[in-house]
Amino acid sequence: MTVPAKRSFGLGARVAVGIGLMVIIFGAVFASRFGRDPDLVASPMIGRAAPAVAMPYLEKAGAMSLADLRGDIVVVNFWASWCTGCRTEHDALLTGAAAYAGSDVTFVGILHQDRPETGIGFLDDFGRGDPYDYVVDEGSRAGIGFGVLGLPQTFFLDRAGTIVGQVNGPVSYGMLANTLDAILLGRTVDPVTETGDLENR
Repeated sequence: MTVPAKRSFGLGARVAVGIGLMVIIFGAVFASRFGRDPDLVASPMIGRAAPAVAMPYLEKAGAMSLADLRGDIVVVNFWASWCTGCRTEHDALLTGAAAYAGSDVTFVGILHQDRPETGIGFLDDFGRGDPYDYVVDEGSRAGIGFGVLGLPQTFFLDRAGTIVGQVNGPVSYGMLANTLDAILLGRTVDPVTETGDLENR
């Protein structure tokens, strides 16, 4: 009678210890993830070449392709007149374009899922960057190539035309400056940052 009781207690103790270890392991994993956005994952575009799509200029004749800008660091911003987050970030983009003029940094604003006339009206109201290239995403081809799911979205390209960073939501000047400084100095940048909700028309 005594021996079976000892065996039963030993089995129960082993089960309890196993459960305790599992709780500790899961607790450590949860603690390591605490404070992080579980939906924030690295963009599949990071490390890929930017799509070489020809896009007509918004306010002048001709077209441009991001492939033509290799050798420069490029800030690619997808925007539209109906996007409230685009209004929030607009001053930061204008300030960034002016601050990095002459530093081999090119800013490109891609009007996405919007009419050229309303995009021009937006620029009339809120100002144009200088220097800054504004183009139209005809047929959403550039947006599809970049995997754009909403606005605003900003991508950073290195001198080889490779996507090295992405911002989902309105970008701030501090975020622009920190990322551009890191690229200019050859440092690794944070690949994806979420600053707010993306909007869809």
